[in-house]
Amino acid sequence: MIDVCLAGTGGMLPMPERWLTCFWLEYNGKACLIDCGEGTQITLSKNGCKISRLDALFITHIHADHISGLPGLLLSLGNYGKTGVLKIYSHSEVYGIIKSLCCICPVLPFEIEFHELSSDNISEFKWNDIDVKSIPLKHSIECLGYSFTLNRKPVFNPQKAKSLNIDVKYWKTLHEGKNIEIDGNIITSDMVTDEKRLPLKITYMTDSVYFDEMIDFAENSDLLVCEGMYGDDEYIDKMREKGHMVFSQSAKVALESHSKKLWLTHYSPALVNPFEYEENIKKIFTNTVISRDGERMTLK
Repeated sequence: MIDVCLAGTGGMLPMPERWLTCFWLEYNGKACLIDCGEGTQITLSKNGCKISRLDALFITHIHADHISGLPGLLLSLGNYGKTGVLKIYSHSEVYGIIKSLCCICPVLPFEIEFHELSSDNISEFKWNDIDVKSIPLKHSIECLGYSFTLNRKPVFNPQKAKSLNIDVKYWKTLHEGKNIEIDGNIITSDMVTDEKRLPLKITYMTDSVYFDEMIDFAENSDLLVCEGMYGDDEYIDKMREKGHMVFSQSAKVALESHSKKLWLTHYSPALVNPFEYEENIKKIFTNTVISRDGERMTLK
């Protein structure tokens, strides 16, 4: 199962009751984080995210509300006893900013390993046995969205294994999809498993104007986390100029991508009460959540 937490939901600047947007994903004892604006380590701690488990950081872009908290996060990781390597993924512009920000935390008990992603095309790679993709978004500067897909193993059937007289010591190997040979006979994984299980998919996209490729990228997401700077459609033109979206545009992406659930995030500081738009947005996409800081979900 995958545990996720939207520890912050704000855009532009942290507020007394709303931290900057950051997204925590934890699987199999390791965690990753998307973005780290000012004070991110505080809201992670408040919301029960154990940053000692942080293995990777995914940066969308280099605007301050998405990266200025990096030195504080790195120092907090050191204080929590992290050793080994912290992997950071993003496009090439981010690397120089990271080096500059690290001048105020030059001594860390762990290494930083930067992985460059394309700012022009979709990148595909693996993290923690999860298939990750990044997509170039359309913001005022280079920006990336991310998807995480966990392809789950089929259900193992012990009765099938017993009927073939397969020793228990081989069960794990077969469940992992590998074949074995017993007395000259090849036993394949499908001989001891039942139906395939659907993958788990999480898609995250801020900051960007709406464009059609978002729908394909988010296709069949169990959870779509997408920005909504404002709840009123009267802001669409203004947001297009600034490289952002409103609630209804994110709801359209969720609906047309056949996503199961939408979490809205990255609210403008001027949007004091995003919940007043809940009824109208649910008319577009029923399973929309006007997220609060600390929104949590376990995908099983």
